[in-house]
Parts: sequence; C-alpha cells; structure tokens
Amino acid sequence: MLITVSKNSNEGYSSLQEALDSIPPEHISEVTIRIRPGVYEEKITVRQEAPPILLLGEDPDSTLISWSDNAHTLGPDGEPLGTFRSGTLNVFAENFTAENVTIRNASGPGTGQAVAAFVDAGQAVFRRVRLLGDQDTLYTGKGRQYYDNCYIEGDVDYIFGAATALFERCHLHNKRSRGYITAASTPEAAKFGYVFLDCRITGGAGVSEVYLGRPWRDYAHVAFIRTSMDASVTGEGWHNWGQPGREETSRYEEFASSGPGAHPEARVSWSRQLTPEEAAGYRVLTVLDGWHPEGY
Repeated sequence: MLITVSKNSNEGYSSLQEALDSIPPEHISEVTIRIRPGVYEEKITVRQEAPPILLLGEDPDSTLISWSDNAHTLGPDGEPLGTFRSGTLNVFAENFTAENVTIRNASGPGTGQAVAAFVDAGQAVFRRVRLLGDQDTLYTGKGRQYYDNCYIEGDVDYIFGAATALFERCHLHNKRSRGYITAASTPEAAKFGYVFLDCRITGGAGVSEVYLGRPWRDYAHVAFIRTSMDASVTGEGWHNWGQPGREETSRYEEFASSGPGAHPEARVSWSRQLTPEEAAGYRVLTVLDGWHPEGY
C-alpha cells in the first residue's frame, strides 16, 4: 500500500497524520508513506495497532517534520505535557522505518525537555534521518532500534531510554558545553543498551566538557566502538549523575576511540577499554539479538 503526502493539494494528503489515520484498521501488510519535499508542521503519532510503516522522504534537507512542544507545554487537560508527551514524532507500532527525513523539536534551547522522536516500538529503523533538538532529542523506549547514517544533535541527555539501540555510521553533534550525549536506562537483564559503531562526535564552536553519558538508571550500558571524537568531549568521558553507587553497576565501554576527545588514560576508572576480542562481539546481529534490519 502506497500513500503520498504532499504540499501540492492535487497530490495525496497534505497532512502526514491524516495519511496515517487513513489506513484501514483491518490492513496488516506494509504501508509506505511517501513524503514529498516540504515543511510539515504537525505532531505525529504512529499508533500501536498500525501495520508495518515506512515513512519515506526524498532527502533530509528538503523533507522536514517539525513541532515545538516541551515538557512545560500545557496539554488539552490544562496540565503540562511532561517529557514523554512532548514528542514531534511518536512511534508505538511494532514495526516502523523512517528514511530520508528530518524530525525536529523546535522548542529551542532553555525550554527543558523537548523530544523530537519518541520511539517506543518493537522494532524501529532510522536511515539517513536528522533528529534535531536540544534536551532529550531522542527517546528510545523499548524494543530493538537501529540508526544508520543518521545525524542527531542536542545538549543534555539527547539520546535517552531503555531500548537496545545500535547506531552505525551516525554523526552526533553537541550544541552546548557541559552537556551529556546519552542517558541510558538499560534494564538489568539486557546484554546491550546503546552501541555506537564507526560514528563521529562533533561540537559547535567553543563547545567543551561534554560527557559521553551518565546513567539514568543503575544498569546503564553504552559502548562506543571506533568513534571519532572532537575536543568537545571531556577527558573523563563519563559522569555518575551524582550517584556513586551507579559506578558499580553501569557498563561504560570504548574501543579504538580517535580524535582530540579520545583520552583513554583520562577516562573515569569505572569505565572500560574493550579488548579487540571483546569489541569484535559488537556486531549488528549480536547486539540486536539475531535481527538484521534490512528493509522489512
């Protein structure tokens, strides 16, 4: 099933949410929603009962989904939305893929938690997607998630959550000094939390003292494998979030980091440098428990 969303009134739906809502409840096979270039200012929800969905833009530079809710925005009930209802794109479906689009929370710096993509899916894939925001840009709620050639920016805890998520060839961009890239809440029983393979980290002009992560929950797991890091990354690398006990339970790992921000000798003592043999075990199939996200 193919649905088109376009700013051209003569071509398909003008609203992405309307396109999603048009899918018949009894439809169970894959649905491709082709998004023509344009700025789509709307808050999107992909419901749990949705069939496998592919949101397919033409390219991230020309295809933008944007909204500006934050944790303090008042909802229909008159109460603040909170972090978990602030998302621009909210995914609850079991199988979801997005390609060649930009997803932005335009709330702006200093407005608090403001999620661009809230991903609470069984299996989710993002390819060539830009995720733009400040604090809490990407929430990875559950399931297995794969990010390939994506650009993700923010300042505080801008990748956070409990899912097992693999980031391959992604670009992470730090927008503010003394920030944190990850805030994992990996469950105790999970073998993997966040794994970054062959990624790069950059910072804006003058940005410094950014931590690779801090543990949102006790058993946070984050591994950076062959990641290029610029000088925005602090030598310590990792922060305990003011919870010394989490130094005993968190698993923070690196292998073959490079660039001015790679300082294995300066990292906190409770992080680890993996051996080549250990790092070889961080492969897509292994991290994602046998699932390789090649299309559907």
